[in-house]
Amino acid sequence: MAFDRHTHLDRVDLLVPGMTCAGCMSKVERCLSSCAGVAAARANLSAHTVSAEIDPERTDPEALVTALSSAGYDARPYDPSLHGMSAGEKIGRGLLLRIGVAGFAAMNVMILSISVWSGAEGSTRDLLHWISGLIALPAVVYAGQPFFQSAFKALTARRLNMDVPISLAVILAAANSVAETLRSGPQAYFDAAVMLLFFLLIGRYLEHRTRASARSAAAELMAMTGRTALRVLPDGAREIVAINALQTGMTVEIAPGERIPADGTLISGQTEIDRSLITGESLPELAAVGAEVHAGMLNLTGAVQLRVTATSDDTLLAEIARMVDAAERGRGRLDRLADRAARVYVPVVHLLAATAFVGWYAAQGDAHAALQIAVAVLIVTCPCALALAVPTVHTIASARLFKQGIFLKDGSELERLANVDMVVFDKTGTLTSAEPDLVEAPEAHDPAWPAAAALAAASRHPLSRTIAREAKHLGITPAPVTKLVEHPGFGVEGELEGQTVRLGRTGWASDTDGPGVALSFADKIAHFHFGETLRHNAQETCDELAERGLDLAILSGDQAGAVRSVANATGIETAKAAMLPADKLAWLEARRSEGRRVLMVGDGLNDSPALAAAHCSISPASASDVAKTAAGFVFTSDGLGAVADAHAVARLARRRMLQSFGIAAVYNAIAIPMAMAGLITPLIAACAMSGSSILVILNALRLRGRS
Repeated sequence: MAFDRHTHLDRVDLLVPGMTCAGCMSKVERCLSSCAGVAAARANLSAHTVSAEIDPERTDPEALVTALSSAGYDARPYDPSLHGMSAGEKIGRGLLLRIGVAGFAAMNVMILSISVWSGAEGSTRDLLHWISGLIALPAVVYAGQPFFQSAFKALTARRLNMDVPISLAVILAAANSVAETLRSGPQAYFDAAVMLLFFLLIGRYLEHRTRASARSAAAELMAMTGRTALRVLPDGAREIVAINALQTGMTVEIAPGERIPADGTLISGQTEIDRSLITGESLPELAAVGAEVHAGMLNLTGAVQLRVTATSDDTLLAEIARMVDAAERGRGRLDRLADRAARVYVPVVHLLAATAFVGWYAAQGDAHAALQIAVAVLIVTCPCALALAVPTVHTIASARLFKQGIFLKDGSELERLANVDMVVFDKTGTLTSAEPDLVEAPEAHDPAWPAAAALAAASRHPLSRTIAREAKHLGITPAPVTKLVEHPGFGVEGELEGQTVRLGRTGWASDTDGPGVALSFADKIAHFHFGETLRHNAQETCDELAERGLDLAILSGDQAGAVRSVANATGIETAKAAMLPADKLAWLEARRSEGRRVLMVGDGLNDSPALAAAHCSISPASASDVAKTAAGFVFTSDGLGAVADAHAVARLARRRMLQSFGIAAVYNAIAIPMAMAGLITPLIAACAMSGSSILVILNALRLRGRS
């Protein structure tokens, strides 16, 4: 069934604890996407959750839970307010307990093994083996539960995941050791079984911690709003209400030192606001009546009253949290490559182990020795390092960008950003400040102002906002303009006293073209002229991007003189003026046909087609809602340095991913032939395999630094 924009869709969140790897995530998404009534399904490996958009008339959450159960995954409804961090902490504590048990058992079994290696024979050796087994077997049963449960669910659903060869290797090592002990054999590998689990659990815990970093940052930010607010009632009385009970239009009072509980506009008082949690700017900003503030910001100096404009899931904080969540869900080309490689790799692991057993048994006729070599092959070839290569890097990069005030709308954009070879900027509101200065306008008593105020209030274009702000400052009462329509790239049109009035590009609003904005009303033309200042760090950002070998260009709907002035100030040679949205789109399509990969940076409604069509795109938080929806990244700082920062992190993340792939490839190229040749024992195989996984994680953790 096709889901068009008129279909009402509900969002269903499910907790899937058994989803432990990229392969699991892909299978869960495919399972739900194939269900009737499901429009889309996106899994979040970090939170072990999956979100599905469903047609409530065709399916329900219970049907989704049933579908996942048939695929081998337990699922239950997920409420972020009840689970979230507590669920993550529970998983982390469980892994730490199992690491402790496996480590304690491994230490004691290794001490006993030293005695065997030192020459203990006969009944003494057998006693040491029995004691080792009594220590190791309960530890294997307890510490191996995450792997055994995952493998069992996969096999009952007739599929394979990475925990299947891991579980098989541990069980074979333990079973072979028991058999060797029962027949008074010279060697047992209880130490290999518990050491394998010890190192695997360390790797899984490190992965859990790195994945939790971005999620915990978002959760901590969300927690900054507190739990209650002081509501001001219409009669002036105050009452304490829960945050989730706030509604738009309510008035709340915020004392100095309190966090702002919801998005809104100040209606009383004056204070300094610490916006660092949202914008990353460390210096406080003065906020007076009319200032817009957001949930999570800190009121520093004065008591103020706020009229609520957005609550709960509609606040900027909630939007940031959703961006972080979406960033973890997305997968790029390297993620999909690793996923496919791991999917093929698992059956290959079993084939190599079987080949080693058959080959060595045929050559020597010793089933015990052949089994030892097969177990070593099975252990050493577990594809954990390969599976961790991309997700760990991707999660840490997302967390680093989050701390810099840069949020991903889709995780695949990170890889796309690393591959760009050209950066294209919009001018107004992007390279220049979002709010230009009005330097020439009609006199305050001019009859053009009421119509201009009404038309400007209907648009989010920076020039319109400047006119509206100036009209409010002059005390202008907007005219009763009706039938307001905004034409992207042109301006705003309406009807006043039966006549059409227009505010926008001079060539559109009047018969003659020229700089600035024109207002046509009652057969008259009024002109508004603006001055622009470069956005903070704009020139430094352009210089830095150029030094990295990226070509720069400006695509603007403004007039040629204004565009050339900004181009000269930033050192950008390619600058196109008077471009409509369709012109920008055509220009980008032409670059794509040439093989160019373009990063588009824009903020206006007229930039949204170009933002969506570009190889990658970034918008400031001050951009229009449509532009922010189309962009892959959103940054909250006032400066433009976030563009260069995001590009640097993306390139560094790609480098770490490729390095991790290289580590996994080199490890397998060396370890597999040695194991097949019988040169590696199961214990050495356990240490080598776990060591490669830990090395990949440590390589990803380097992203937390500055280089």
